[in-house]
Parts: sequence; structure tokens; C-alpha cells
Amino acid sequence: MKKFELKTIQTDFPNVKIRENVDAIDMIRRFYGDDIEQYESCFILLLNNANTSVGYAKISQGGITGTVVDVRLIAKYAIESLATGVIMAHNHPSGNLNQSDADVSMSKKVENALKLFDISLVDSFILTKDDWKSITY
Repeated sequence: MKKFELKTIQTDFPNVKIRENVDAIDMIRRFYGDDIEQYESCFILLLNNANTSVGYAKISQGGITGTVVDVRLIAKYAIESLATGVIMAHNHPSGNLNQSDADVSMSKKVENALKLFDISLVDSFILTKDDWKSITY
């Protein structure tokens, strides 16, 4: 049986206070390279109770028109980092900011799963090369 430990690991990850959406967007854009227009990917930004970033994770990378987001991975990273909030973002390589039914459904699914652990989904965004939109439902 594998033994698990709970410990804090110091990293060079910047702890940035997230005061408004644009703070989160600016930080999440750093995780995308030139592939923001090529592959659809999903990232999460993990926050502590003071809305300060404590980490991030790439959840998935897909193809041109979609990516698979596993809610269990999001919960795993949030729990392991002792996050109290998660911001989720995925890109649309096409440049289209319109949210799909699948985008809304996934955001709701993540929100409901995180609630079980008293972790909030602070926001869920769609990114394009030059713009962004918060998913609403």
C-alpha cells in the first residue's frame, strides 16, 4: 500500500492576489504558449482563502475542437494544495467566445463536485488569443 503525506513544498510559483477576473486571466494566459490557437486545453488556478494563487495544473489538452476534462483530477489538485477556490479556464482555438452546452455542463459538474469538499469554483473562463469570457449559467 502506498503511503501518502501532507506537506508543504516551496516552489518558485508566484503567489498573486486575485482581485478581479483580469488578474486571473493574466495569470492563466502565462500557462498557454503559442498553442492557444491550435489545441483546446484546460487549466486550473488554485487559490487559498485570501484569493492568492497557490498553484496551477494543466488538466487536459485535446484537439482543435475539444478536450476532455476529468473532474477527479481537478478535485485531486485542489485537495492536495489545500485550495479553497479554483478558477478553471479553457481556450477555443477558433477564436469563438460562444459557450457551448458542453462548456456550461462541465462548469456545473466541476462546481458541484468541488462543493463536496467546501471548495468553490470561483469562475470558469473561455479564452481566445485576444479575448476572454466568463461562462454563465
